[in-house]
Amino acid sequence: MEETISLRELFAVLRKRLWLIVLITIVAATVSAVISFFVLTPVYQSKTQILVNQAKSDEQLYNMQAVQTNIQLINTYNDIITSPVILDKVIKELKLDGSGQSLSGKIQVINAKDSQVVQIVVQDTNAKRATDIANTTASVFQKEVPKIMNVDNVKVLSKATVGESSSPVKPQPLLNVAIAIVVGLMLGIGLSFLLEYLDNTLKTEQDIENILELPVMGVVTTIKDVPKATNVQRPDITARVPQRGETFGS
Repeated sequence: MEETISLRELFAVLRKRLWLIVLITIVAATVSAVISFFVLTPVYQSKTQILVNQAKSDEQLYNMQAVQTNIQLINTYNDIITSPVILDKVIKELKLDGSGQSLSGKIQVINAKDSQVVQIVVQDTNAKRATDIANTTASVFQKEVPKIMNVDNVKVLSKATVGESSSPVKPQPLLNVAIAIVVGLMLGIGLSFLLEYLDNTLKTEQDIENILELPVMGVVTTIKDVPKATNVQRPDITARVPQRGETFGS
């Protein structure tokens, strides 16, 4: 026996358990808002830019081969920036707590395809510290790269400022609440259909017709018990047989 579900039945299920869907959505949004505003620690982001460009003499002409060489060096520079040889000096100069490995987790090196500009992005729970780490990392890298690679082709293009990192990048409360609302709606709708699927009781005549495929001929209604009367005095009724020649009631 094939079972088909119409859109009307689907909407009936949603309307029946609308309270459950709304409740789950409100709870999810409230929990997300509380965690975003009061539990999670704000994270600030700061970034600086460095330019990888080989210094040229007056006789040296600008050519694409030199540009490609610099671009290929960027992949190597990305690894050097987050290496202990650079970060250990950054920690020592800024007197930071932790190791170079922990500091590496806060630093991200980004460069666009076929671009000689590299961005050093730092995320930290303190806006000023994030700015100091970004600027110091770029400065230390500029000083150390000639010793490591025997080339002097790195220049700090722009420094990070505290004003740019005054607003936290994480968490984003409004985005988190919006995601929680969507998840709450999905969870509430899914739970409603699950409860409806697990409910195998018959509640209406239509349920019987759908399962047995037979018309309902009659319905027995529920009859409430009538309370028995107590201490009720019955009237004294006596019957007398009329005598001969006497009419009844005379």
